[in-house]
Amino acid sequence: MSAAPPITPPRPGRLTARVSRAGAGFVTPFLIAFALVFVAPLVYSLYLSLFRDQLVGGTQFVGLDNYAAVFVDPKFWDGALRVMLFLAVQVPIMLAIALVAALAIDSGRLHGRRIFRIGLFLPYAVPGVVAAMMWGFMYSDRVGLTGSLNDLAGFELLVPYTKQWLLVSIGNIVTWEFVGYNMLILYSALKTVPAETYEAAAIDGAGQFRIVRYIKLPAVRGALVIATVFSIIGSFQLFNEPQILKGLVPNLIPTSYTPNIYAYTLSFQGNQVSYAATVAIVMGVITAAIAYLVQLRGMRRDS
Repeated sequence: MSAAPPITPPRPGRLTARVSRAGAGFVTPFLIAFALVFVAPLVYSLYLSLFRDQLVGGTQFVGLDNYAAVFVDPKFWDGALRVMLFLAVQVPIMLAIALVAALAIDSGRLHGRRIFRIGLFLPYAVPGVVAAMMWGFMYSDRVGLTGSLNDLAGFELLVPYTKQWLLVSIGNIVTWEFVGYNMLILYSALKTVPAETYEAAAIDGAGQFRIVRYIKLPAVRGALVIATVFSIIGSFQLFNEPQILKGLVPNLIPTSYTPNIYAYTLSFQGNQVSYAATVAIVMGVITAAIAYLVQLRGMRRDS
């Protein structure tokens, strides 16, 4: 019986080339999808923003004139400032509720916590359009829940379809939709804390308040920054809820209520595709800048 021939290890250069080809095979599909889905629309929007559609003369190259027009457009800034007010109030409230819910579930003292967790997350599974239609019906003062409560109270207890309360009503819908989503992000961060840490804290005599203050809140700080950035981006993209409610109260929601609605109206109703692309790009830059500043500040505090 002859001995098996010795196995010659591959040369380092050949092994490196093989690993490089395998790595390229893994990342190439992502790069293709990224170029088609993200880069190509962005480049095309930038290209469109350099032109202007005119009744006389057709499409003309105008350089940066569309950007100069956006910065002095009162309709754009009206919607942008409304969205900034919305996120300054709604996002902290939503994340605070999500954090309290995550801490309650993680404490292990909440009865039926699985049902509570699923119930809180369930609204996130409801499409945004359906959620807006459902709440739009409940906000109705004639046939909806609001009308029934006002009839029961004998006076106008709730008035969601007024200029003063409309933004609050939209914030209530968004909060209802996304509290469960953010709760899961924070709850997942809490589950990364080793059980030994809680046992050591209990041996040292730390109560629940001190455990939350010195262990759990620092543990969720990074996840809270991520949830805040996601919420900021989502707030600047506000579209479904006011667009659906616009069909119920058209006098309260103008075509420039949010920058996204303004861009949609310009593009599909005003046939001003180039200016709509400019509005979208400017709003995207503002969103990215604010999200980056919040992330940078959160990371500094975390470090």
